[in-house]
Amino acid sequence: MKQLLRSLRDDDSAVSPVIGVILMVAITVILAAVIGTFVLGLGDSLNQAPQSTLNAEDASADYSSNTTDVFPANQSAAAFELSQNGGDAIPFADMRIVVDGDSTNAQFEQGSWNDSVLGVFVNGANPSSGDEFAVGDSLTIGNSQANTDTGLTTGNSYRIRLIHVPSDSILLDTEVTLR
Repeated sequence: MKQLLRSLRDDDSAVSPVIGVILMVAITVILAAVIGTFVLGLGDSLNQAPQSTLNAEDASADYSSNTTDVFPANQSAAAFELSQNGGDAIPFADMRIVVDGDSTNAQFEQGSWNDSVLGVFVNGANPSSGDEFAVGDSLTIGNSQANTDTGLTTGNSYRIRLIHVPSDSILLDTEVTLR
């Protein structure tokens, strides 16, 4: 009788199947939740960057950093040109353009397309919030103030970045040498 009680007390073989069943149920519930999230489209609400082919280049062979005319009346005041060569249109309200160089660090975005001396222009005017940067469009960065030195120097290289603000993704990151 003592042996029977001892064997019943020491018998823990039922513990493993119970734990196994609990783990299987937990894994099934987790997999169902993950698959359900994607099937119902809840994972699609993330901000994704537009897929676009962009280019930045020197806009003028005769740029003068001491131009006396306000851009775009004097086209020689154009320093850089960004072009959209293919892909998704990018709303101007979602864009930030950053120009970095030796003595220049300018950022442009909705509501501030001009800093103290540089500005971003589309067809001679600042971009408006409802417009988009679409295939075939080009932006020009140039002098926005009369009789001012922009801080840009011919022969220097400048890093130009176009950032999609909602996704915080860099769509263009290139160096352009100003001629």
